[in-house]
Amino acid sequence: MPYPRFLRPRSLSDAVELLGGTSDCWPLAGGTDLMVSLHARQLQPAALLDVWGLEELKGVREVDGAIQIGAAESYTGIIRSPLVGRHAPTLAEAARTIGAAQIQNRGTLGGNLGTASPAGDTLPVMLAADATVVTDRRTIPIAEYFVGYRETALEPDELIVGVRFPRDGRRIGFRKVGTRQAQAISKVVIAVCLEPARIAVGSVAEIPLRARTAEAALERGDREAAVEAIADDIRPIDDVRSTAAYRRQVTQNVLRRMLTD
Repeated sequence: MPYPRFLRPRSLSDAVELLGGTSDCWPLAGGTDLMVSLHARQLQPAALLDVWGLEELKGVREVDGAIQIGAAESYTGIIRSPLVGRHAPTLAEAARTIGAAQIQNRGTLGGNLGTASPAGDTLPVMLAADATVVTDRRTIPIAEYFVGYRETALEPDELIVGVRFPRDGRRIGFRKVGTRQAQAISKVVIAVCLEPARIAVGSVAEIPLRARTAEAALERGDREAAVEAIADDIRPIDDVRSTAAYRRQVTQNVLRRMLTD
């Protein structure tokens, strides 16, 4: 297997130019998912674009009444950020469940979005928060970002710059079910907000999704109906980590506990 070309841009504009001008080129930030796929030969890109060192993709800052987290900011940086702690604390809570310290030091929101795994722990939090994906050329509402299994609305030459969370004071609950509380791939992950009504789930369908029927019941104030409805909103499968029946039952049980706590 030929090794991919390794491209190291000097700036965001340089990265965008290289990505657009290089065929079969994949952005590389922390590499916690991508390098595993490369070693397993699940992916064989012609080139890798190293964006880890770009300052334009780092940090957390206030932008237009929201907070924007750089696509290459590490989970450790997110956990330690005072802005995230004040305005998106559930994101920091989810980040703490992702791997050990070594993974948190390298893993990024941009990577979670780029791989678009339905088991990505931060993705339901983004959905419940009505976050926005910021790219080099546009913004994409998170509800429109996932279009299929590991498929996104991004163009082949489009680069994720950051993720924007509204500063609207909403309170979001988060639960993850795995073989352990942290450092494990999720069997079910769920984020819930009461006002506005948002119920977002991961690992229970081909994409992370909002449970729209359950949300409608929650909006009416019928919490038990929301619990019943979520069983039909999700599309779990049997795999090496769990069964569809287990995921459906656990999703209902976890949602019920979250709505009664």
